[in-house]
Amino acid sequence: MDFRLGEKAELLRKETIEFLDEHLTEEILEGCHATGVNHDVEFAKAVRDRGWLTMGWSVEDGGDGRDPLELIAYGEEMHRRNAPMYAIGTTMGIAHLIQKLGTDEQQREIIPKALNAEIVIALGFTEPENGSDAAAAATRAVRTGDGWTINGSKMFTTNAHIADYVFMLARTNPDVSKHRGLTTFLVPLDQPGVEVQAVRTMSGERTNITFYNDVFVADKWRIGEVDGGWTVMATAFLTEHSASFHAEQWRLVEAFERWARESGRLRDGDVAARIGKSHTEFEVSTLLQRRAAWAASEGLDAHGLGSMSKLFSTERLEQQANETLSLVGPDGLRARGDDTAVQRGTIEHMVRHAKGTTIYAGTSEIQRNIIGQHVLGLPRSY
Repeated sequence: MDFRLGEKAELLRKETIEFLDEHLTEEILEGCHATGVNHDVEFAKAVRDRGWLTMGWSVEDGGDGRDPLELIAYGEEMHRRNAPMYAIGTTMGIAHLIQKLGTDEQQREIIPKALNAEIVIALGFTEPENGSDAAAAATRAVRTGDGWTINGSKMFTTNAHIADYVFMLARTNPDVSKHRGLTTFLVPLDQPGVEVQAVRTMSGERTNITFYNDVFVADKWRIGEVDGGWTVMATAFLTEHSASFHAEQWRLVEAFERWARESGRLRDGDVAARIGKSHTEFEVSTLLQRRAAWAASEGLDAHGLGSMSKLFSTERLEQQANETLSLVGPDGLRARGDDTAVQRGTIEHMVRHAKGTTIYAGTSEIQRNIIGQHVLGLPRSY
């Protein structure tokens, strides 16, 4: 089977590289590093002007109908260069959801602003007591007149401090099973009662915990049916568990190999072996993701294949980062900003960043459950 991406994808890759050479400046990268915020307004506008905000949308939905293989090429280059795409992704993902499931009023209010890079939408799923079990949400939404009163808190609400809205999962019916009593809302973050507190992650990312104290949300901001939030969530994140982190693997491989050449350690047997192993693991991660993308492009069920891609790439990245650091030694712990940092702190950052990738977009445990059910045909374990 041929897992090359094809001419269209490679043409888009070339265009993406040229775009990044022009628009992803050192000032933008330094700004994101200093603040811990993976968003830059001017870069988002450049993506808008290039017509790429709706990358992945169908022609019917207002996109350009790119196929999954083209999206891989685009995403690989964006991730390899560490472009600030996270807020763009969450905003356009929810805008696309509203395009499909939202009311006419919601579409008129949100989609033009999203397409013009005027708004940011954060995600409000994880709660302090529930971890990755989004269906166990305890944040309550109680019907109040022509709207809802929301009380509770959400953890890891990344970009909430710069966002205009948070797409939230709240419990509207505590008397039914946990999956059936949830409703989704697009909560304006300028409402009275919203509080945002900064949280710094191990990787240096600025995320937030958000508190909602008697926050009134008009019913017009409800997305989907009352108590039908889990169905909306399934639509919103159909492809989330297909995420792969092989581009991050490549950043680490490149940094390690440059260090080995520049330090004269390339002839060291252990170093050479680790470089070879890293290249092999990167290739496997790449092929796993491309298999999932190929299956999706053929209309096949790629759910379990995507989880295999995500699980392998993140667990290999974590091991690869730790083994790389052990070979580089204490110098590898110097962070970006230190003039003596190895490869401008890339190795140090990847050691911290890699641990979080096994949690993002579904923990390794969740991925194993999905693989067990969808690939191996095993019964649910939870």
